[in-house]
Amino acid sequence: MKTNVRALVVGGGAVGTGIAYHLAKAGWDTMLLERDELTSGSTWHAAGLLPLFNMSYATSHIHAHSVEFYKGLEAETGLNPGFSVVGNLRMAQTADRMDEYALYAATAETVGIPHEWLTPADIKERYPLLRTEDLRGAILHPTDGYINPADVTMAMAKGARQHGATIERRWQVDGFEWTGSEWRVTVTKMAERGGNLVPTEEREVITAEHVVTATGNHAQRTARLLGIRSPAVVVEHQYVVTEPDPALVEWRKAGNPQHPVLRDADAKWYVREERGGWILGPYEQNAPARFPYGVPDSFRADLFPLDLERIEEEYLSFIHRIPSSEHCGLKDDFNGPICYTPDGNPLVGPAQGLRNMWLAEGFSFGITAAGGTGHYLAQMMTEGEADIDMASLDPRRFGPWTTTEYAMRKNEECYDHVYVLHHPDEERPAARPLKTAPCYERVKARGAQFGCVNGWERPNYYAPGADGDFDLKSRSFRRGAWWKHAKDEATAIRETAGLIDATAFAKHVLRGPGAAAFLDWFTTNRLPKVGRINLTYALTGAGTTRTEYTIVRLAEDTFYLVSAGAWQAYDGDHLAKAVNDNVARFGPMHLDDVTGRHGVFALAGPNSRAILAELIRDAEPETALSNKRFPWLSQRRIELMMCPVNAIRVAYTGELGWELHHPIEMQNYLFDRLMEAGERHDLRLVGARAQNWLRQEKSYRAFGTELGRDATPLEAGLDRFVDLSKDFHGKAAMQETGIRSRCVTVLVDGPKDADPWGREALYAEDGTRVGRLTSGGYSVAFGKSIGMGYVRPDLAAPGTRLKVRMQRALWDVEVTEDSPYDPRNARIRADG
Repeated sequence: MKTNVRALVVGGGAVGTGIAYHLAKAGWDTMLLERDELTSGSTWHAAGLLPLFNMSYATSHIHAHSVEFYKGLEAETGLNPGFSVVGNLRMAQTADRMDEYALYAATAETVGIPHEWLTPADIKERYPLLRTEDLRGAILHPTDGYINPADVTMAMAKGARQHGATIERRWQVDGFEWTGSEWRVTVTKMAERGGNLVPTEEREVITAEHVVTATGNHAQRTARLLGIRSPAVVVEHQYVVTEPDPALVEWRKAGNPQHPVLRDADAKWYVREERGGWILGPYEQNAPARFPYGVPDSFRADLFPLDLERIEEEYLSFIHRIPSSEHCGLKDDFNGPICYTPDGNPLVGPAQGLRNMWLAEGFSFGITAAGGTGHYLAQMMTEGEADIDMASLDPRRFGPWTTTEYAMRKNEECYDHVYVLHHPDEERPAARPLKTAPCYERVKARGAQFGCVNGWERPNYYAPGADGDFDLKSRSFRRGAWWKHAKDEATAIRETAGLIDATAFAKHVLRGPGAAAFLDWFTTNRLPKVGRINLTYALTGAGTTRTEYTIVRLAEDTFYLVSAGAWQAYDGDHLAKAVNDNVARFGPMHLDDVTGRHGVFALAGPNSRAILAELIRDAEPETALSNKRFPWLSQRRIELMMCPVNAIRVAYTGELGWELHHPIEMQNYLFDRLMEAGERHDLRLVGARAQNWLRQEKSYRAFGTELGRDATPLEAGLDRFVDLSKDFHGKAAMQETGIRSRCVTVLVDGPKDADPWGREALYAEDGTRVGRLTSGGYSVAFGKSIGMGYVRPDLAAPGTRLKVRMQRALWDVEVTEDSPYDPRNARIRADG
């Protein structure tokens, strides 16, 4: 067996073999290790479905790539992967479900995934075995279907070998050691004795420059060996196989094609044909998480006992939809472990705190994702970046605060939410509240309706006096009942003042002799002077946007860095690794994550200065907040009565305003004083949804939407924050990339009851798809829908007329100038 390779892949299921295939194809010396036999984990009992339906842009790309990749495997390897391109029919029993499909279809169009709309009559005509009188319609994907999981895995394994990879079975990884330049991986030969897989005395140490773990059900053991936390925990999933259905057998004998994979989302199941019968896969409630601390050694290609009572409701609804199935007996049943994560997306990317260690764990749709994951992860490893922004799948979106109990509760919730209506404004309740700012109870009492960001409870909007289930009932694919509250909040910031809890911001302090030189190289903008701030960007090696920072210079060698709250570990790990890599080059530095030490209130609006004036304690209070002493884009340490505050004159809403960074233990004191003073100035509490609308009126880009690893700052229109006179990381690649598309702000003449969500395709007036929205909402300043997104460079000029797909119709869109509200920033700079 080889003992030195460039890339070692651990895990021989569909995901692992897909990664090994693509790394080997890229020319890397690759080895795959499997502790048992290939496909012996979740792969062997998977139903093999290939659903293209997904609300995530990145995941849609991954699934679409898999489907196309699988279609070419037989020609390359000579092995038939068993791909039945029968299509995928998603039925809807309600108007809300059709709205969900309409939003998904808009996302699918941005990726180029074909689809077709069917009425109940269309469904009945094509598939007469289905009962359709209670349906509202369906969406059909003609290009997907199902595949044989074992066959596609073996085909990818053969393809990996053809490209030079080595695959070794019956070798278990028992230890990882990083030497500073490579991994030393201790492995033990496994043998079968008495039906069990047991370790032998034979051991080897394999050295590898890079390691990828794709260990499926064994993710918890892998995490323990690596010394990291992982929220990938398995959940039981059942499906049953029926005896042949005589009506189906006759249908096929008459020369009719296979039914597409059938999904009745409102009934919470999928069904496909299987040898004249049906496979029924329900996503029922109360499916338990299993093996939270690791799979027992005795559990191999094993299953759990079937729990038919748990799926009785789904089974009866299956009979209702396909009446002929009522007389079919059960032929087989499966109840096996499937790995989940708290948000349902896999963990794909670098492991936090480790070098050259890549995770590919937590796949609940592993067969669908295997080929595409291999493709895009191999790009990240061999080229530095993937063609798409993979941040939404990055393992570091879950910080070290995620415990085993948290993962179990959230993964169980994720399982039983597979077929719930996935509103864009959905907030899931399990394992909450967990991380709360001190003012949580105060804002809750005032009607705060919370969202969850990186575990933090953050007000989305305020509905004073609302019932406890108001937020649940207000969700919609259109303008839900919360919309009027967000509109009033946005109006308050434009006309009087609003207070936003922004405590969840990620916050780091970098200090030391090398800090200034490092940050000057690490980010695109010139560094601010002491007491000033700037907005700047850290780039990837490919020249695309890795992180957005607000940098506050507290001293010549001390910098306070603020970034998006959802990305604390993602940003912090990248920054820490870059600091450690460059100490010898730039000098000593020390990095602190101070996120939990400082609360943040954002106070904004025309009356914000008057509110602070009542609280500030200063030798010359009448000038303390003036432009002369406290100009825009500056920072000062001030005292608001008894609370010391690091105040930053900046507002993400585009109004006169300050961010008030304060000791978190004094937050309630400061909150009370602000609310008392605010009563005299029409201060209103404001949530994240109104803030999101307002920042679009100013064309302020947001990380994770307009900003990401698939576009450069120049493509995002952020030239003023890029100092081309200096050298910085990623500069050459950014310039070489050029302008492939441009970020624009658009005003939308859309439906009266809906706004864009930032997932919709944009079209030229001749019907050509020319871009996509990345953000959307409502503009109180313009009285219509607003959005931001990317279009072809030749269509980015203000005044350009386009179309956007919303609710299955095309609506007029006009590209505006950047910052259409207060383009000269007169309101932000207002003196007093």
